[in-house]
Amino acid sequence: MTEPAWRADPLHWGHGPVLFEVFLEPTCPFSVRALSKLDSLLDQAGEDRVTIKIRLQSQPWHMYSGVIVRCILAASTLELGKEAAKRVMLAVAKHREEFEFEHHCRGSNLESTPNEIIARIEGYSGIRLAGAFAIPDLDREIKWHCKYARQNGIHVSPSFMIDGLVRADMGSGDTVADWVSRLPNG
Repeated sequence: MTEPAWRADPLHWGHGPVLFEVFLEPTCPFSVRALSKLDSLLDQAGEDRVTIKIRLQSQPWHMYSGVIVRCILAASTLELGKEAAKRVMLAVAKHREEFEFEHHCRGSNLESTPNEIIARIEGYSGIRLAGAFAIPDLDREIKWHCKYARQNGIHVSPSFMIDGLVRADMGSGDTVADWVSRLPNG
């Protein structure tokens, strides 16, 4: 088997011994709220105390979820790697309603094509990702995220794991200080 010509940069920040994993769907309003707190978590907990890993949790009721997840992972294969992926996630989060359907079933996005969604993300993020989106076997990375979530009993977003244990008592409405208080002393 030959090595692929591309590599998806893992969506990891920090390098500490405590593992904080968050499962996010890019257009979910609760995932957007959690995403907006991750930099503060890293600042408050310390990069040498915690490693934050974003796991993408595509959900079919968010109609363009699969396209957007693929855009994020495509961005991670580019020169800027995880930072390009983060810019895509933040651009989608900032303009979330432009990537979502009203009540998950109607609105102007009914007329949008995947190519229009990709172009919209490129415009907001400044990341040219259409070429990377077309990587034929990029789906193996998408499948890994799905499989990992299922193996850990994750079905909704956002979901949280600390050191491999699902934390059903955590949510996006918690303060960053609450999250930090739940981390083991590392």
